[in-house]
Amino acid sequence: MSEVVYTKEEKKKRVLGIVGASSGNLVEWFDFYIYAVFAVYFTKALTAPNMDSSTQAIYVWGVFAASFFMRPIGSWLFGRIADKHGRKKSMVISICLMAISSFLFAALPTYEQVGMAAPFLLLLVRLLQGLSVGGEYGAVATYMSELGLKGQRGFFSSFQYVTLTGGQLLASLLGVIFLGFMSEQQLLDGGWRIPFVIGGIAAIVSLLARSRLEETLSTEDSDKEDSGTLKELFKNHWKTFLLVVGYTSAGSLSFYVITVYSKTYLTNIGIDPKTVGFIMTACIFILMIAQPVFGALSDRIGRRTCMLLFSGLMAIAIYPVMAVGMRVFSDTPVIVALLLIFLMMLLSLYTSIGGIVKAEMFPPHVRALGVGFSYAVGNAVFGGSAPSVALQFKSAGIENTFFVYVIVMLIICFFCSWQLPKEPKYLKDDH
Repeated sequence: MSEVVYTKEEKKKRVLGIVGASSGNLVEWFDFYIYAVFAVYFTKALTAPNMDSSTQAIYVWGVFAASFFMRPIGSWLFGRIADKHGRKKSMVISICLMAISSFLFAALPTYEQVGMAAPFLLLLVRLLQGLSVGGEYGAVATYMSELGLKGQRGFFSSFQYVTLTGGQLLASLLGVIFLGFMSEQQLLDGGWRIPFVIGGIAAIVSLLARSRLEETLSTEDSDKEDSGTLKELFKNHWKTFLLVVGYTSAGSLSFYVITVYSKTYLTNIGIDPKTVGFIMTACIFILMIAQPVFGALSDRIGRRTCMLLFSGLMAIAIYPVMAVGMRVFSDTPVIVALLLIFLMMLLSLYTSIGGIVKAEMFPPHVRALGVGFSYAVGNAVFGGSAPSVALQFKSAGIENTFFVYVIVMLIICFFCSWQLPKEPKYLKDDH
């Protein structure tokens, strides 16, 4: 097979397209993760005061989990738009929706002002954010996979998780900055609203970049009668869909355990919250910059090999590292950080190719729907529920058993990854 030669102008155009798509992705996920970072500050304001702190935490993290159940709806709605009317249109609408939901979050009335309507409104706005993010993933993963240069698609598509973790990093960093300039009481009294205003403004700014994107969906694919339909997905691609859900579930679960729940876990084992904030910020930064390295690795050793390494090594490592190592070294934050970085490197074998390993499994006319919907289902059932499920295990006094549950899912992921083709069925040639 002859090597594809790109002109300087073509390379520039494709790279700028990837930058444009990923910049909006960064803002979208920044807005989404602000919730996890500042949850401890708005919990009391938006929940009943007669609840004990554990019940309040379970409710707030339950809302976090509930938003993930909107993702399948969002992925279906925006996947339909992306496969029928274009990837660009889908991404523009999703970022607009996130801007609206962020401003609404900043304006939420407190329990003191509206009573039980407060936690209900919290749920509604969070569900709106879940709808937006549900539509974001499939369209962005598809667009970046199609725009990536042949032979380097793993490298270029990895920037989806560079910006995804970048959004999480910025949210975490913002939490550290706010703690430096505001007292905990000021944050409790309403300071938690400011980050959501910042997120809404950033979403509006990102519209400029996305409005200039070029479309990758061909007229031939968009004009197909069954483009972007669940009927086509489940009639002709149901085996692929189940396979992708299988390995996505464990990947998403591992991601949220390591990048979201670990913050709560480290606090629970006695590490100072400020120290935990610094640890998480540093580790997520390292995770972010590792993505292109592992993405490039996948271009050389194959997506299938990366997925097998991720699921196998993570299944072996997660219990001794989380349940044993971090507790033993809880008095030594540096070692805890190194252990967390080790897990994040294993996680990078999955996250760096999270989009492309799905996109290569579906044809163009149902690609955004297939990628987004499979990801959303895996996230809804296993990923977003991770912090809430972990807290339930903790409440039952068997917190370490939660990591056994993670291992079981990783073993399922290993067998699903074994079924991946050594050569992708789609996106083999240049788009």
